[in-house]
This record gives sequence, structure tokens and C-alpha cells, in this order.
Amino acid sequence: MKRFVRCSSVAAVIEKDNVDTDMIIRIERMTALKRGELGEWAFEMWRYQPDGSPDPDFVLNQPPFDTAEILIAGANFGCGSSREKAVWALDDYGIRCVIAESFGDIFYNNCLQNGLLPIRLPAEPRAALAAGAREGRVVHVDLEARTITVEGGASVAFQMPDQQREALLNGWDEVDQDLRRLEEIAAFRERDARLRPWVYAVRPA
Repeated sequence: MKRFVRCSSVAAVIEKDNVDTDMIIRIERMTALKRGELGEWAFEMWRYQPDGSPDPDFVLNQPPFDTAEILIAGANFGCGSSREKAVWALDDYGIRCVIAESFGDIFYNNCLQNGLLPIRLPAEPRAALAAGAREGRVVHVDLEARTITVEGGASVAFQMPDQQREALLNGWDEVDQDLRRLEEIAAFRERDARLRPWVYAVRPA
């Protein structure tokens, strides 16, 4: 998994609530394409007009926001069906961080497993951040310090549980985290086998 430590970029603001995973990547693209090929189709229904040309009114088609590595969204971003490829599509496009008032739970967890930082930020500081971002000011996200700073403005703190923060800083997915605890797992199984031997068809080695 890719590490996330800090990111500095212009930020694209999508001022909509309840952006579901189908809006992020259509199911037709998911069935036909693999990871590394999805970025072109992220937010397809907003990015392209019926004739296939880019829609100039959509933020990711407008310089400098077409190079954004940070998205600022509304409430319940990534809701709807469970599809990890929604996160893959954002990652393939080049998005490293999504800042929203809230997230769909499965989407949030999929971000953590793919090195994409999801930040929950209350409405008032999120709105102030979005105002600066719309002016094209660079946004600095620092996971080590747990701060977001708009160029020329004050820093805003955000919350991230220590375990999730450590995993992202080091690029550890859940498998990596389990492998780091093999001794604890083995000790637990040994204790549990003594207490509940009937559970184990084969005793732990």
C-alpha cells in the first residue's frame, strides 16, 4: 500500500452531498477495466458531455483544478454500493486525499486500505477550507501533524485514530498489520487452545 505522510496541492471542491460510488465510477467501467485504467472515467457523468467532450463546467476540467490531488466534498461522500474500484478510480486519477463532512463507512475503510487519506471535517471549517481552495490557493495536508493549512491561512486540526494514522504513514494495509502481530496471535491461539480445546481440530503448533 502507498504511504501517506503529507500532500500539497490545489484542491477541487465538489459541493454536493451524497455523492455515491456510482457517481465516482460507473459499473460498466468496473466490469471492463482493471486498476490503473479507471482514472479517465472517475466522475464520468459530470466530466463528460453526451458527445464525449469534457464539460467545462465541472471543476476537474478547469485549470488548475484538473491537477488536484485533494478533493473537498460535502456530507456522506462515497455512499451507496460497496465497490473498492471507486477508491481505485480516484487513486488512478491522482487523488491522494478526500476531505468531507462524512463518508460512507465502506468507502472510508477502502480508502484506508489503498493509501488514500479520508478526512472527516465538520461543516464550518470545511466551508472555510473550500472557500480558500476555490481561489486556487494550495492546500497542505500533514498526516504526521494532523493539520490542514490553506496557503496564507491558519491551520485546522483534524482527527485520525492513532492506529489508522500509523498504518497510513507506514503504508500498512490490514494484512501488513496482522503480520506485525504474529507473535501476539500465536500466543492468543496457544492460550485459547488450552481453555477451549474443542474449538481446534488441529492444535496450534
